[in-house]
Amino acid sequence: MKILVLGGGVIGVSTAYYLARAGHEVEVVDRQPGPALETSYANAGEVSPGYSAPWAGPGIPVKAVKWMLMKHSPLVVWPLLDPALWRFCLAMLANCTARAYALNKSRMVPIAEYSRDCMKALRAETGITYDDRAQGTLQLFRTQAQLDGIAKDVEILKQYGVPFEVLDRAGFCRVEPALRLTQQKFVGALRLPGDETGDCFVFTNRLAEMAQQLGVRLRWQTSIEGLCVEGGRRVSGVRTSAGELRADAVVLALGSWSVHMLRPLGIRIPVYPVKGYSITVPITDPSGAPESTIMDETHKVAVTRLGDRIRVGGTAELAGYSDTLRDSRRRTLEHVVTDLFPRGGDVAQASFWSGLRPMTPDGTPIVGPTPYANLYLGTGHGTLGWTMAAGTGRVLADLISGRKPEIDLDGLTMARYPRAWRG
Repeated sequence: MKILVLGGGVIGVSTAYYLARAGHEVEVVDRQPGPALETSYANAGEVSPGYSAPWAGPGIPVKAVKWMLMKHSPLVVWPLLDPALWRFCLAMLANCTARAYALNKSRMVPIAEYSRDCMKALRAETGITYDDRAQGTLQLFRTQAQLDGIAKDVEILKQYGVPFEVLDRAGFCRVEPALRLTQQKFVGALRLPGDETGDCFVFTNRLAEMAQQLGVRLRWQTSIEGLCVEGGRRVSGVRTSAGELRADAVVLALGSWSVHMLRPLGIRIPVYPVKGYSITVPITDPSGAPESTIMDETHKVAVTRLGDRIRVGGTAELAGYSDTLRDSRRRTLEHVVTDLFPRGGDVAQASFWSGLRPMTPDGTPIVGPTPYANLYLGTGHGTLGWTMAAGTGRVLADLISGRKPEIDLDGLTMARYPRAWRG
């Protein structure tokens, strides 16, 4: 089949690669001049199935108010006159229950674990490298209340057989020696040894090259204007700045922008852009830098080693589709990395970036079919696009090829939303 993949980020390129490997004629279309130049460009670097959890959960509304009052707040909400923002926030509040949290996490962990396994297989089959490490994630807690609050997460990790360790100071210093300098700031940690790290931008570019070798056409600097529909419930092609492109099937992997492409078709999905920021810091003292990924639970900031750089990523800003770089967000990221690793890198030389994460109110991505017979979605991954990319691509390739995916898609497709959302 001829398949158009709309979006050249890590989700779109992964999907194109697996589709080409399955024998399809594939074309990727993106407005940028190359792969992974938007949300996939400078994310936190985590491939963290063990850390896959929805943002919405018990106690989050109270925490959110406290966060917004912090000097280095992990959450900023700009008071926009945007009905989509407030509808998204209300839907997220509805998911802030123990029952919804457990259900949503149970949907997220399997696709994240599957994706990590796909990544391992991909490395073994192709030899692809991307500053990857497989040394786990360390979630650091500054208060005893934070440490005590991991009980529900631990129950779900046990349920799905995800390996974990609860560590005291001596334990987390053993896996991250550079924390010996700042260990007194933390009471303990949760370690997820099965998690990995890597440079998403490097991965996506190298996978795009491999996809091209399999025959995938990469059409860059091409604006996507809309979907062409024929017969009521079938997409015949895509209107672009290069003219109309026709296809037997279309995969929509445009991140936060997928919403705008679906609306003219009468499809509404609850995806909203949540801006994240990162700085990339050159390492000056390797012994004072992290070995893998550290998540500061208080500030919700991840600090990851990527080769000779430290990637510091986090914060959540609800500001619509704004791409403004705000100095206050940079100061928060600088504060966290210097607070944890004061000798690791030179923040004065750091590069600063932001990207729009496509979030759903329940935290679970939207992967799979739509009411249109040949239109498929791969969006809504939020902060976990890098974690779930390979698995998402493999699932979509299997669906389009008429094969049964290796994981259960119940709860992952747009069918989980009420008709009011689905259009």
